[in-house]
Amino acid sequence: MSCWRKSSFSSGQVSAECVEVSAPSPDLILIRESDAPAAVITTGPALWAAFVRGLKRGDFDHLSGNA
Repeated sequence: MSCWRKSSFSSGQVSAECVEVSAPSPDLILIRESDAPAAVITTGPALWAAFVRGLKRGDFDHLSGNA
């Protein structure tokens, strides 16, 4: 069983829509949407770290309509 974590930005919101992340082992990262928990994406730590760096840089801002 995996321990799922979500962003602290989502913790106070009424909506259940947020991304949850779990790392059940050192070489596996699991990602899911809280409103669709059965659909899980798997990746490794290196790709996850690259994705997070891209988020922090704003590489995906254009997809949210906030660019």
